[in-house]
Amino acid sequence: MGFHTFPVDRADALEDESRYRFCSREELVAALALDGSETVADLGSGTGFYTDDVAPFAGSMYAVDVQSEMHDVYREKGAPGNVEFVTAAVSDLPFDDGELDAAYSTMTHHEYADASGLAELHRTLASGAHLVTVDWSAEGDGEDGPPTDERFALADAVADLEAAGFAVERASERPETFLVVATA
Repeated sequence: MGFHTFPVDRADALEDESRYRFCSREELVAALALDGSETVADLGSGTGFYTDDVAPFAGSMYAVDVQSEMHDVYREKGAPGNVEFVTAAVSDLPFDDGELDAAYSTMTHHEYADASGLAELHRTLASGAHLVTVDWSAEGDGEDGPPTDERFALADAVADLEAAGFAVERASERPETFLVVATA
């Protein structure tokens, strides 16, 4: 998979509520199964579109993005008080072993999902912590999101997560995306 980032000059597109057709806030929050005390990381948070949805259900939130400029856009928009900005690649997270109680990515798995990124995620998640992944499927038609040759097939995403030590609880293919819920 080729690494790329979403262009900051198109950040306003990340605030488009039509994104909920690929993953609703309710679906994401339910998959995370939070009780309100957890430390949660949004991997590839961008402008905080989904961070804003999850933050009310978490104790503390990390908005993780490799582009500090995306954090600038998010700060300008305004972030919930329990959100802390972290500029880092998923393969080099500044968290202690087991520090995170949950993590998720929405449409960014294809940007970081190599062996080092998944190993780092496993290291930072507490035992039994949920990792929720919603991403563009290689089986999709490519009308939205990145080109299909930059996407993972659901079976490959599941196999990669299992190879990194995750237990996959649920995996489903949808019209343009897939959803995987796994535990560390």
